[in-house]
Amino acid sequence: MSIEAARKHLMKWNAHNRIMEFDTSSATVELAALAVNCEPERIAKTLAFKVGERPVLIVTAGDAKISNSKFKEKFKSKPKMLTPDELPQLIGHEMGGVCPFGVKEDVDIFLDISLRRFNTVFPACGSSNSAIEVTLDELEEFSQFKEWIDVCKDWI
Repeated sequence: MSIEAARKHLMKWNAHNRIMEFDTSSATVELAALAVNCEPERIAKTLAFKVGERPVLIVTAGDAKISNSKFKEKFKSKPKMLTPDELPQLIGHEMGGVCPFGVKEDVDIFLDISLRRFNTVFPACGSSNSAIEVTLDELEEFSQFKEWIDVCKDWI
């Protein structure tokens, strides 16, 4: 299971014991917000795209949407989301549990500025019923991100 990959990854920072597992699904922003008892915008959703032949993860605020024009400007290609079948193969997690922890080595991870308005956020941890509360500094460190980007709209 990919939650084990996320757990193993988070062990490097002794954060694995902070993973929350729920009896109910947290696979969508709304369900995750209910599970952790926070506003939906504080859910750090991880979206998976293919840029050229390379898999890319973009972690955004729960209320943000990808802006096609901003994405195209940043990556020089149209946003093409990975299919549910491609996720385990290219990212290492299944739909509903995609997160920036414990992913395959050739995956670039970006953090969208829509997250910067929060002190802490809640990304998934590799399964459709898990999450972890992290500060933005921790998200940067734990995700081993490439850079902060601005590719979202509708979140202000």
